[in-house]
Amino acid sequence: MPAPADDGSHGLKARRFGSVEGLAILLVLLVAFRTPLANLVLGPGLQTWITVFVSVMIQAVPFLVFGVVLSAVIAVFVPRSFWARALPRHPVVAVPAAGLAGVVLPGCECGSVPIAGSLIRRGVTPAAALAFLLAAPAINPIVLTATAVAFPGNPEMVLGRAVASLVVAIAMGWLWLRLGRSDWIRLPHRSDFDDSSKARAFWASCRHDVTHAGGFLVIGAAAAATINVVVPESWLQTLAADPILSVLALATLAVLLSICSEADAFVAASLSQFSLTSRLVFLVVGPMVDLKLISMQTGVFGRRFAVRFAPATFVAAVLVGTGVGMVIW
Repeated sequence: MPAPADDGSHGLKARRFGSVEGLAILLVLLVAFRTPLANLVLGPGLQTWITVFVSVMIQAVPFLVFGVVLSAVIAVFVPRSFWARALPRHPVVAVPAAGLAGVVLPGCECGSVPIAGSLIRRGVTPAAALAFLLAAPAINPIVLTATAVAFPGNPEMVLGRAVASLVVAIAMGWLWLRLGRSDWIRLPHRSDFDDSSKARAFWASCRHDVTHAGGFLVIGAAAAATINVVVPESWLQTLAADPILSVLALATLAVLLSICSEADAFVAASLSQFSLTSRLVFLVVGPMVDLKLISMQTGVFGRRFAVRFAPATFVAAVLVGTGVGMVIW
């Protein structure tokens, strides 16, 4: 039986919408809406948005890059078994010691989650590893220096952030000792860098942290700029004027924005409508509880852990951050 003649309709049906067609449609839209787009670009709102976004990025990027590189050096060239040997054997004493160990590990929360998992694998008590997980992204020198630069007229913000973050980390570690259960943590198998060269592991760590932390920094800077432009000033003033609403609003914003701890101080500084106490809560909550951290904790420790640990940490961070802010200011 002879094959049916091809009239070309099959080829037309099989043709897919590709990049050329997409570019053509985009060009047509740009031409059609060139006048409103030009007004938008030249408008004061967009100029303000660009100013806020660029200022946040320029101030934050150097600290982000330096923190990522130094974190990779420590993660690759310092044996992870060192931490198990360095911490006290008694769990109650190991928790604050692990929290203070965060001072010597510059880096963002993206790196603290897998490192905490590695510590547990190497015999460190989970309570101490969790205290380290919460403290390291918030009290290391890179983050505190960035906070001092972001708040040049309020040096007490650095002290408040360090004290509140360390208190929350230790409190959550001791709370885990009291109420935590080992079956809530399910560590998946993951390959380490032990069998690869140091140079390859170093660059792999840098690429991972820059990709993740840099991406979240861009999102956070864009969100901060958008809030300053899109949200009516009267709304922000209403939230900022209420001491309770302002704290809850910025605590929730910290969870949603998921900004790297090496850059969040610059975003907090741009939210000048809010009180210093509410912005301190923003800086305490962000490195401990946000969307990306909840996702990472679920992947590293398991869902049963994350659904218990994240809400408890959020409540503790809000309460302690507010308390420290009320004492300082």
